[in-house]
Parts: sequence; C-alpha cells; structure tokens
Amino acid sequence: MTDLLNLAMLICAAVGSMAFGILAAYGILRVGFALLRTPQRPTTVKARTETARVS
Repeated sequence: MTDLLNLAMLICAAVGSMAFGILAAYGILRVGFALLRTPQRPTTVKARTETARVS
C-alpha cells in the first residue's frame, strides 16, 4: 500500500512541477514581450466644428 501511495505522490509531484514550469515560462515570455513592445501613445483626434450652410 505504501508503494502505491509513493507512486501517486511521485506522479502528482511530476505533474505539479511540469505545470509550474509551463506557467513560469509563460509569465517570463509575457513579461519579455511586454518589455519589447513600444509604448503606445494616445492618439488625439482634432475635431473641427462645421456650421451648416442653408441656401
């Protein structure tokens, strides 16, 4: 019985470490690409008011 418990704990530890590695790599890549991207400047739209001409 203890062998099965040890096997289950080993499998859970392996799956947990793989999940942690994948999430850590995802976080590192996300931060890296966010640093590479240029900061976007807000675009300003100049609105002109136009009067209607009545003929």
